[in-house]
Amino acid sequence: MKYLRTLLLVGTTAISSSAYAQQTMYVAGPGGSTQKLIQSQIIPEFEAKHNVKITYVPGISSEIVAKLQAQSGKQEINVAIVDDGPLYQAIQFGYCDKLADAPIYKDVYTFAHFGRNGIGIGLVGTGIAYNKASFEKKGWAPPTSWKDLTDKKYSQRFTASSLSGTYGVHTLVMFARINGGDEKNIDPGFEAIRKDLVPNVLSWSSSPAKLAEMFQNNDVDVAVWGSSRAIAMKSTGFPLEFVYPQEGAPVLVLGACPVVQNSAPEASQAFLQYLVTPEVQAKLALEGLGPTNRLTALDDKLAAGLPYRKNVDNMIPMNWPEINKKRAEWTNRWNRTIER
Repeated sequence: MKYLRTLLLVGTTAISSSAYAQQTMYVAGPGGSTQKLIQSQIIPEFEAKHNVKITYVPGISSEIVAKLQAQSGKQEINVAIVDDGPLYQAIQFGYCDKLADAPIYKDVYTFAHFGRNGIGIGLVGTGIAYNKASFEKKGWAPPTSWKDLTDKKYSQRFTASSLSGTYGVHTLVMFARINGGDEKNIDPGFEAIRKDLVPNVLSWSSSPAKLAEMFQNNDVDVAVWGSSRAIAMKSTGFPLEFVYPQEGAPVLVLGACPVVQNSAPEASQAFLQYLVTPEVQAKLALEGLGPTNRLTALDDKLAAGLPYRKNVDNMIPMNWPEINKKRAEWTNRWNRTIER
């Protein structure tokens, strides 16, 4: 009898330990300051509430999609957080599972939905950054339009990302749009950039650190850049201002998806829903990410410069499925005709 009681006790303990065992989850997402914020202010609360241990795997979006491809058939990542272009690729390749139905997704802007397989968690506007002090010294009016970037006074004082970066793709598409084209008719964009923009370009750079350095060294006065990058640089005390062009600003949507063959499906779905709550959205705004949840409330100081409320009305979603089909072709053409 004593042996039986001991056996039952051991069995009960084993069952209890299994039932309350902490689950491990892998989240892949941006590095740098965004990683620090997610790890310090967002993940701990979720871990405590859901009895989950999250390991964060930092990387740029293309690297994360490459990992999903390499691990196809035996995925280790549970949730992937990447930019919109790569996220559409991940969905196309079948790496993203369907989102579970959740009422909170109705509060997310329509353009921040990636069908049924992904959801936007943060917004970045692509627009014009300029050195306010330099402009005032030279007596230049602040730029307001994409067309302003072709003004000859900016000769060798302008920089932008090459086509290898998202901001470069946005620049090409916008110059196509303001000249009668779009993602399906990109020729007007290439022609306008080749003839009117290239003469002003000091150099093309897809490195945010390099672009910031060019401003700091007074090599350039104006650039096509993202709102989050501009806000971060301005916060250091540099006199940088950011403009949402009057023709509209392309929106970069930082999105997330539950990965297929998921070892923690319920926790992954819960984490995605958690990321779009107004409370978490307000925390992501500290890193310059505009909220995708329209119910998020930000104070005026935090909201300044972000894609938020009235600025969202001026945002232009990109047709990434079309862009991704042509990206390699565009890159070859860019290298032949723009960055020769």
